Amino acid sequence: MSTAKEPEETPKPSNLNLPNALTTVRIVMVPFFVWFLIAGGHFGETSMWMRWAAVVVFGVAMYTDKLDGDIARSRNLITDYGKIADPIADKLLTGAAFVVLSILGELWWWVTIVILIREWGITIMRFFVIRYGIMAASKGGKLKTVLQTIALILFILPLGALGWWAMVPGWIVMAAVVVVTVVTGIDYVAKAVTLRREYLAENGRS
Repeated sequence: MSTAKEPEETPKPSNLNLPNALTTVRIVMVPFFVWFLIAGGHFGETSMWMRWAAVVVFGVAMYTDKLDGDIARSRNLITDYGKIADPIADKLLTGAAFVVLSILGELWWWVTIVILIREWGITIMRFFVIRYGIMAASKGGKLKTVLQTIALILFILPLGALGWWAMVPGWIVMAAVVVVTVVTGIDYVAKAVTLRREYLAENGRS
């Protein structure tokens, strides 16, 4: 009598892979980005090439965010390190951009504070609720990331040297960022509560 073979477990990918390397590089790029942006100074005394260097570093870093995710999913290289380090790298980069822009007086502090509370709050919450299930990124969350990237690039560019009118597009996009960031944050909290409730119900706990 033959016995059926038990399915072999798929080995976990090593943390030493390309997506994780890109994530680590993105974290390393943050202090360079901050230095370039601060060295660029205020609009009235902007060192153009330093400001443009900040734009390039920010753009490359944000591209690695998309690239490492695409590679990890296509090659099944999703690791525990990547799950933790990737969102932290994103929040460090965008958070640094918001904070430095506020320090330079180019972005209201209340905007930065609202966005950072939402970003880090939801990131911490997702770590806590992971025991109940995975909260996939929503379409609203992806839209938020795109809008934040566009708004930050518009603010990092030395457009202010041209006059206040050159900053109007940036402020319009930033206003959309604040709205979408807050709305999606509330949505994630609601989903987390539902996820926990369903998990406890399925496992006979209250």
